[in-house]
Amino acid sequence: MFSANNQNVPVIGVAHGEQAKLVRAAVDLVGGIKNYVKSGDVVCIKPNLSFASNVDCGATTSPEIVKQMVQLCLDAGASKVMVVDHTIQDPTLCVERSRIEEAIIDKKVSLVTLQKERQYAEVKVPQGKELSTIQVAKVIQNADVLINMPTAKSHSATGVSLGIKNLMGLIWDRGYLHRVNLHQAIAELATVIKPDLTVVDATRALTSGGPGGPGNTAILNKVVAGTDLVAVDSYTVSLTQWYRKSFTGTQVKYIKAAADLGLGEIDTNNMRIKEAAV
Repeated sequence: MFSANNQNVPVIGVAHGEQAKLVRAAVDLVGGIKNYVKSGDVVCIKPNLSFASNVDCGATTSPEIVKQMVQLCLDAGASKVMVVDHTIQDPTLCVERSRIEEAIIDKKVSLVTLQKERQYAEVKVPQGKELSTIQVAKVIQNADVLINMPTAKSHSATGVSLGIKNLMGLIWDRGYLHRVNLHQAIAELATVIKPDLTVVDATRALTSGGPGGPGNTAILNKVVAGTDLVAVDSYTVSLTQWYRKSFTGTQVKYIKAAADLGLGEIDTNNMRIKEAAV
């Protein structure tokens, strides 16, 4: 979870079509779930559940998409699967309106809302300029595998919210990042929280009115997977317009800052894009 990504050319898996088959297809394009989850592993899945919003608007990760990932992890032999997030709004309402409990499909699967400070432990940020330390959820520090599952959406402070931004739901004091250079701090967070796999729910993208909605929602019927956080985010930005404008990864400040920290590839021309229709 905390090891560097050594891939020279990142592979991005893009599945589009029938929603029920999207996650497996996208993950298969980047090596298959058994490349990430081994028998007996404890897995944390991090969707975006932050807002008590209508699930169809795209402010939260689709419960169907999360459920598919949970099933893949169980199929790979995971001993425990935890769906985790630190919601911004009332956790009970967020759980109810996101319908995330639909993904809790087995006794090995649990939902963990990270609402108490004792659930976090301080981590040093060696590359940090804005962050010297940060309190990170203990549950991911103790897990074998972290799978990042953001929804693709707009954001009033950062333009878009994708994989790197989704990691803010794994820290205690999100407010601190807003009191410093937010874009740089988000990038620095990704130097110490490194998902093994990022799978973006782009079945419907909240293209305005984010992060909580309501706003304009584009139906894309896509899921994007990869191990390079910067590459996944930079590619996903290109899937649709945001606020009726087109962007590249280099135009999103926190993605550019993460690339500048050496966390991944930002140029889509230097990625291997693999697509599957299902």
